[in-house]
Amino acid sequence: MHGEETDVFADAGYQGVGKRNETQDINAHWHVTMRPGKRKALDKSTPMGAIMDQLEQVKARIQAKVEHPFRVIKRQSGHVKGRYLGLAKNTAQLYTLFALSNLWMVRRTLLQQMRG
Repeated sequence: MHGEETDVFADAGYQGVGKRNETQDINAHWHVTMRPGKRKALDKSTPMGAIMDQLEQVKARIQAKVEHPFRVIKRQSGHVKGRYLGLAKNTAQLYTLFALSNLWMVRRTLLQQMRG
């Protein structure tokens, strides 16, 4: 995070993040998803329960868009941990992997444009 965020979306592992010491300087609105058990326990037949469930679905959609490039890097490139000693080399490799994952995710669109 660079500190200029206005909204931060996080998974359930970040419960209570707004109270942590290291996040007190970050002036952002935290959107943390519910734990799965708590979401399952929602009474969706009530208006408030239905709204809360829809809100959690929106958070999950946003989170999925952010998490997808990481999945591509881990599965397609086999990158599960740092390979080099030194921050600069690992950073360069991750930049390259993210660029390649962007190409991987739009490969069908690019191929269609080449054909048509």
